Amino acid sequence: MGKSYQKLHSHLFTVRVWEEEVGNGETEWRGKVQLVTGGDVRYFRGWAALAPLLITMLSESEPGPEQRKRKERNQQ
Repeated sequence: MGKSYQKLHSHLFTVRVWEEEVGNGETEWRGKVQLVTGGDVRYFRGWAALAPLLITMLSESEPGPEQRKRKERNQQ
């Protein structure tokens, strides 16, 4: 009973990836990430860019302290 539990939030993304020729017979993976609930769309180049992009999008979609308080009041 002494522990406080934080409500977990989930986010739904769609990820589209494709291989694109960049010249001299070389290719590169590119992609599009869309946050389904908010509609935010971002593009990335290379697999290494995907995880940091998702982390950034998640941090930007988290509500600030005032929004959390307002939401908690509305749920009571």
